[in-house]
Amino acid sequence: MLPHTLCSMSVDLDPSALPEYAISREVADIARTWQIDPRIPQTVAGFDAPFFQAGLAGYSDGAMRLIARRHGAPFCVTEALLDRTLINGGRGRRKEDPDLLATECGMGDIEDNLAAGLDDHPIAGQIMGTLPAEMARAAELIVGMNYDVVDVNLACPVKKVKKSNRGGHFLAHPEDAIEVLRAVRAAVPANIPCTVKLRRSFDDTPEMERAFEDIFNATYELGYAWAVVHCRTVQQKYLGAAKWEFLRDLVARHPDRVIFGSGDIWNVDDIFRMHAYTGVHGVSVARGCIGNPWIFRQARQLMRGEAATTPTLAEQRAALLEHFELAHKLHGETVAGRRMRKFGIKFSHHHPNRDLVKSAFIRCETTVQWEAVLREHYGRS
Repeated sequence: MLPHTLCSMSVDLDPSALPEYAISREVADIARTWQIDPRIPQTVAGFDAPFFQAGLAGYSDGAMRLIARRHGAPFCVTEALLDRTLINGGRGRRKEDPDLLATECGMGDIEDNLAAGLDDHPIAGQIMGTLPAEMARAAELIVGMNYDVVDVNLACPVKKVKKSNRGGHFLAHPEDAIEVLRAVRAAVPANIPCTVKLRRSFDDTPEMERAFEDIFNATYELGYAWAVVHCRTVQQKYLGAAKWEFLRDLVARHPDRVIFGSGDIWNVDDIFRMHAYTGVHGVSVARGCIGNPWIFRQARQLMRGEAATTPTLAEQRAALLEHFELAHKLHGETVAGRRMRKFGIKFSHHHPNRDLVKSAFIRCETTVQWEAVLREHYGRS
């Protein structure tokens, strides 16, 4: 069975040296005065803040999404789901079902699920594949699984598989990319929004820059609600700094289009710095929210004119426990233990004894070990 996502790769989870993009106002002032573009909540009910949790290969399962929502994320995207795996009934159809955890936690009626914070909506199911007909069928399945949005991944920098283009490699083949976009939009009911994730081009050659423009323009002409543009090239993968100036130029040239920005969002200030510098209508938060669901709470606090609060030790403990319990429900103890180790490492960055706690989480594989780390380093409930 093919894995449900082919967008997994080793990526740097810590910020490298970033350019100083000058902004004319303080972050607090930018946040307090930024109002969400009304077209966003009009398109996706419940999408009430101009930022969201991106799809993250190997991370953004139902457990991570629910924890993010409990801390203020208004919208989430799944990992890239491979079209053929969806069509063949593979594990992507179960593990990324947005209503799975609510059902398996046994909360009963939908009202009870909502009260318990088990509502994984609004959500986009992100699909990736090669052939227009298969991508269209995958989109139909996503709609049938009760996703609110269908998102087409034309950004993931995976290698070619048997000479088939997937993800960001479509950016080197604009005609093929546009055929996929056309087929997906035609297969999805008109009342379900479609969006697309792009990178700024396949590489920095003029030919590839023109190819991006063709695909970007076709996205809106075909009726897609918006594009999320990661401002690195496909060939860059996750190396080097993202070019925020590319986003600034893109927004300036297309003031009538809703455009989301992505790339080098590491903390809450970066959300508002990207908006102020580039003019994007919203910001996709990716690596900066791993082990840091508080980034969404902090963003909402700043937008209310409040100070952004750092998580207390008790709040860190509660989030770790909730995340592990949800992962356990979704994956079982053995898999959850392995998955949560990498989350614990990132969560440890908030702890006063970061290095010590990080080492303790690296050794964790079972619930008993997790509970021991929490007792030793996070206190008792």
